[in-house]
Amino acid sequence: MNKETKIRKEIFSKVKRFYDSVRKKNEFIPGKTRIEYAARVYDEKEVINLVDASLDFWLTQGRYAKEFEAKLAQFLGVKYCLLANSGSSANLLAVSALTSPLLKKRRLLPGDEVITTACGFPTTLNPIIQNGLVPVFIDIDLGTYNIQVSKIEEAISKKTKAIFVPHTLGNLVNISKISKIAKEYGLWFIEDSCDALGSLYNKKYTGTFGDIATFSFYPAHHMTMGEGGAVVTDNVLLRKILLSFRDWGRDCWCEPGQDNSCGRRFSQKAGSLPFGYDHKYVYSHIGYNLKVTDMQAAVGVAQLKKLPKFIKVRKTNFKFLYQHLKKYEEYLLLPRTLDKAEPSWFGFPLFVKEQSPFSRNDIVRFLEDNKIATRMLFGGNLTKQPAYKNMRFRVAGGLKNTDAVMNNLFWIGVYPGIDNQRLRYICKVFEKFFERF
Repeated sequence: MNKETKIRKEIFSKVKRFYDSVRKKNEFIPGKTRIEYAARVYDEKEVINLVDASLDFWLTQGRYAKEFEAKLAQFLGVKYCLLANSGSSANLLAVSALTSPLLKKRRLLPGDEVITTACGFPTTLNPIIQNGLVPVFIDIDLGTYNIQVSKIEEAISKKTKAIFVPHTLGNLVNISKISKIAKEYGLWFIEDSCDALGSLYNKKYTGTFGDIATFSFYPAHHMTMGEGGAVVTDNVLLRKILLSFRDWGRDCWCEPGQDNSCGRRFSQKAGSLPFGYDHKYVYSHIGYNLKVTDMQAAVGVAQLKKLPKFIKVRKTNFKFLYQHLKKYEEYLLLPRTLDKAEPSWFGFPLFVKEQSPFSRNDIVRFLEDNKIATRMLFGGNLTKQPAYKNMRFRVAGGLKNTDAVMNNLFWIGVYPGIDNQRLRYICKVFEKFFERF
């Protein structure tokens, strides 16, 4: 053991001691301890990895990022995984990549249409607008809160080039039908799996069906690295394009800190540049810098080992809540799933039926007053958000259910930090609320 390794081991030992001494016992006091809808779940291993990466002082992505990309790709069963600094950035990369001139006739151009939903998180929609594309909104189904697949074909026009939809709260869209439509009409299919890491469709993970898929590792999600995301694909050309857009738009594919991996750094002709212009400074796309730091990736590597357990607990918590809330179906529409779908739930959605003697605000206020965190389904109907007042878009068939979700739906957490004691308390609070009806 060399001196550096020995010192690191001593530091890690002290980090563990520090973690053990300061970690909170998280004693739960019913009615006083707030039950969050989501939160990070970690132990000393994440902290040790974080310190390990900081000791390297390699401040951009490095060995941990490379390890994480390889292991997440292996977990999902895809060929290529690229880390980004957030799930939102991953979405931006996914859409931007489809505008690359390298895709020739299949390249997305300003004015082309992308089928999506108005019910969801804004950064699924934003990259469509930011790339000069036109979103075509299709309504969602109540219960699944995912796109109405039956309306996709009639929404397709000569300008339609892609479908970009989220798996809402971890619940799966009808992947087989969307994949069939995309193939028949020659459309790109992007899966927004930011809320669905670990969800299965026909025993295969989401994020492995489309041309590109995205994931998020924000603290609220299935696993975390603080800020972080990933984009995955099986297409080697798309991988090259995604890498370019992520790394400033450069044509070079050298890893950070490496030079001349191709052996032709000073012997190529690009554009109108002089022959032999340094390939490290040749740009083939108008890109960004959306890389993670290795400190973030180090946390992710430790979290990834816990992911199977996290997924299992989310499913168990969802099942517990479903069984106990089923008796309120007169008032609440409980979530439903498709055949062949095994969601890794991000949250538990509850839709207050129109005929109920109470409003969403009534039950949400009651839950919040009793220290149970709630959330709306993100932006509700995004076409009604102030940011999109002057957005160019098309609606295919109306957004009745999207409006209903905006007005009547909320969700509560199922994340692994919610134990049986907390689950029982949640159910008791619901019982107390419904005693009056």
